[in-house]
Amino acid sequence: MAPRPNAGWPRPSPSAGASPPGVSLCRALSKLGLCSRKQAEILVAEGRVRVAGKIVRNGSLRVDPGRDRIEVDGSRVVAERKVYLMINKPRGLVTTRNDPQDRGTVYDCLAELDLPFVSPVGRLDKASEGLLLMTNDTRFAQRLLDPASHVAKIYHVQIGALPDAALLARLRAGATVDGEDLTARSIDILRSGASTAWLEITLDEGRNRHIRRLLGAHEVEVLRLVRVAIGRLQLGDLARGKARHLTAEELALFQG
Repeated sequence: MAPRPNAGWPRPSPSAGASPPGVSLCRALSKLGLCSRKQAEILVAEGRVRVAGKIVRNGSLRVDPGRDRIEVDGSRVVAERKVYLMINKPRGLVTTRNDPQDRGTVYDCLAELDLPFVSPVGRLDKASEGLLLMTNDTRFAQRLLDPASHVAKIYHVQIGALPDAALLARLRAGATVDGEDLTARSIDILRSGASTAWLEITLDEGRNRHIRRLLGAHEVEVLRLVRVAIGRLQLGDLARGKARHLTAEELALFQG
């Protein structure tokens, strides 16, 4: 039997020292696939969100998305189907939904798809290209982003230098930039030209502008930076600026 709309509401206060049950209201709206947490904060502040029939203006209120009746503008919010996408991000797009500077965003690549709210799994900066995952499955995203998962990210990086053994050794040793230790799992030469070279760089975790800062610390200019794989998932031949759903076989690559 389906639970009554107000079943379990309000709940007893947790005992001293115990963690409050559920998740914050804003996080619940995001987990249900309605919007981002930032957008949820706006909805709550505008009085457009009800829990068990009552308007709530406290976005940190703990709720259970599976039990509590949550409504926005009078309509109940229910969990959207899980969506997993890959995008070949072009250079020049920012990895955000709404940009205050009105620049193009990765959501422009999704215009042809009928989708619930999805968020990027990690980021690629404006000047970077390549494989970007997007989903409304927050657990999937958190698992991939958790440094403890050691999901490798592989990048092909064109640099304005011809690296010799000494430079490669310095790059592989890493660098400390602004108090952060920046290292790579591996750095190898893919090919060299007259004055530039392509490196394959593999990271276990990705800090903000990780590769650019690491190479910059050794005075190496980055000309292009393309992410070509996340774990065992390859970018493949997906056209630049296009997006598609992951197949069941591709999702299985992230299991275990």
